[in-house]
Amino acid sequence: MKKNNSNRNFIIFWIIAILFLTGWYFFWQARTKGISSVVSGGFLDMLPMDAEKREKLKTIGYFADYLMTEDDQEKTFMILFQNNMELRPGGGYIGSFGVVKIKDGKITLLQAHDLSNFDGRIPDGVEPPYPIKETLNVNSWKLRDSNWSPDFSENAKKAEEFYYLGKGEESFDGIIAINTGVLSSFLEITGPVEVEGYPGTYDSENAILNLEYQVEQGAYKQGEKRGDRKSIMAPLADAIIKKATDLDNSKKIDLAEMLLDDLNSKDIQLYFKNSELERRAELAGWSGEVKRNWNEDYLMLVDANLGSLKSDYFMKRSFEYKVDFSGDIPKAQLKITYDHTGKTKDWMTSDYLTYLRVYTQNGSWLQDKKNVGDVKFVEDLGKKYFGSIVTVKLGQSKSIEFNYDLPKNINSENYNLLIQKQSGVSDVPGKITIIDKNGKEKIFDITLAGDWKME
Repeated sequence: MKKNNSNRNFIIFWIIAILFLTGWYFFWQARTKGISSVVSGGFLDMLPMDAEKREKLKTIGYFADYLMTEDDQEKTFMILFQNNMELRPGGGYIGSFGVVKIKDGKITLLQAHDLSNFDGRIPDGVEPPYPIKETLNVNSWKLRDSNWSPDFSENAKKAEEFYYLGKGEESFDGIIAINTGVLSSFLEITGPVEVEGYPGTYDSENAILNLEYQVEQGAYKQGEKRGDRKSIMAPLADAIIKKATDLDNSKKIDLAEMLLDDLNSKDIQLYFKNSELERRAELAGWSGEVKRNWNEDYLMLVDANLGSLKSDYFMKRSFEYKVDFSGDIPKAQLKITYDHTGKTKDWMTSDYLTYLRVYTQNGSWLQDKKNVGDVKFVEDLGKKYFGSIVTVKLGQSKSIEFNYDLPKNINSENYNLLIQKQSGVSDVPGKITIIDKNGKEKIFDITLAGDWKME
């Protein structure tokens, strides 16, 4: 019973996060006028903010109206909890999920599922994508690894498929993925919390690491049984929820804005069955989609941690991307640097093992590679990717390089570039150099905190 309550309370915490995001920004106006009036009645137009942010807040208001309107309609959602200290292409390793029903703005049902148990209900026989079997010795694909695509709509559909294979019976209106970084966002606004009966203080800087330690190591040292190792989650969720609920109005708005940043950085991803809701999520950049219809130059770096440890906490990434139009064929040079800041092999980290996929525009052709092994070439999501297994030793840096030809339809006269960020990856510094046909360089120094398009 203790473990079930732990999972349930922690899921309540994440639901509170979503409700803060969709509701608190409008809470005082909605009390008297209704959320829809805030969105359409000119209130947001009076706030001092840029047009893009205003439109995104209007989208939040639309979602809030959908969730909170008293229409006697029950909405059912699957919530995936992704630990991005163990990175997957769609965010992070899925350790648990929740089923939530909301009616007239109130939670009417809440179920918690630990995937170590639920995946046992899924029959073996689903062939896992490369290289899960080859590196993890896993012969059958399950829900915990369902987010193997960088496109969230694909992952949402796959998670739902595995849910039904595991004899799940709910019909979902939407699926939401939340990375562990959202916990830090909450604590940045609420301030640190202490959990009675457990050592230490949890704040925005240390909470994720301290929680991981408590679950994986501290619980055993404190005499907890293995089945109770997540028992801290219930009182931690309670402590954070209490502080969030007690915030003054200004801080509640700060919290909603912080969670807006989490949406923009893909730490929260949304998928709706309702076509209008999904369209709005896509327009806001919150659907986690790979831009299939983008036909100009394109880049997305996608990692999958295959070491079964939480080494992504220690990984720093950067990249340099150079496009040269001075010759007959447009050429691209991509350099990716991994910096493993971990120093000692322990319960949490070791050498970093990742399956790297570099998504480029269809028609790209790899000419040369450096410091990387065999490469697979695959068409996926309207793009082409170069895939290779990469190992980075503890405490060391490693740079790899791909040199490839771009499709001939990409030219310097109307050149444009879209770089999409992988969910779950921290901000990535990058340097972009464009060399025109006369040899003149144009340089962009960027920090990839979300998707980036060259202006």
